[in-house]
Amino acid sequence: MFYFIAITAVVMACQPKTEFDRVKEKELASGKVVEELFLDLKFGMDRKEFFGTCWEWNKKGVLTNGSHYLQVLYKPEVPSGKEVNMHFYPAFEEGRLFFMPIEFSYPGWFPGNEEFEVDRLMEDVVGLMETWYGDSFFEVSNKNKSVKAMVSVEGNRLIRIFKKSMTSVRVEMLDLRVKDISDMIKMEDEA
Repeated sequence: MFYFIAITAVVMACQPKTEFDRVKEKELASGKVVEELFLDLKFGMDRKEFFGTCWEWNKKGVLTNGSHYLQVLYKPEVPSGKEVNMHFYPAFEEGRLFFMPIEFSYPGWFPGNEEFEVDRLMEDVVGLMETWYGDSFFEVSNKNKSVKAMVSVEGNRLIRIFKKSMTSVRVEMLDLRVKDISDMIKMEDEA
C-alpha cells in the first residue's frame, strides 16, 4: 500500500503544471490577501454590509435593480464608450461574500450588428477589468482550445473572464481561501 501511495505521488508530481496552476500556487503561497472587488464591495462582507453598500450606491444613482437573475445593475464606462449593462449578485459561504458572478451585455445588441458582437464586448470587459485590476490577465484554455478565458490571480483573488453566450460575457471573482475554481465549475455543471 505504501508503495502504491508513493508511486501515485511521484506520478502526480511529474504531471506538467499549467501557467495558471503555477501562478495560482505562487499567489496563494505569497500570503497576500486581496479582498477588494469594486464599488466598495469586498470578499468577507456579510449580507447586511453588502446590501448597505449597494443601498448607498443606489441613493447616488449608481446602482439599480436589474431585470436579470443577477439582480444588481451597474453601467460602467468601458474603453469603447458604448453603453454596457453589468449585472451582479454575490454568493455567500457561512454568511460571508466569497464569489461574485457578473454578466456584461450591450443593451444595443441585435443580430447581425458587428458593432455589438460578443468579441467586441469581450474586449471592452477585459479592458475594464485591466483598468480596475491592472494588466495581469492572461489567457487560459482547455486542452483542445475550444474554451478560452482570461484570468488574473492576485493573492487569494481569482478573476476569470469568458464569453458566456453570443450576447454576454461573464466575469467570476472568487476568494480562493474559501473555494477553488474547480469546486465552482463542478457546482455549475451539477446545476
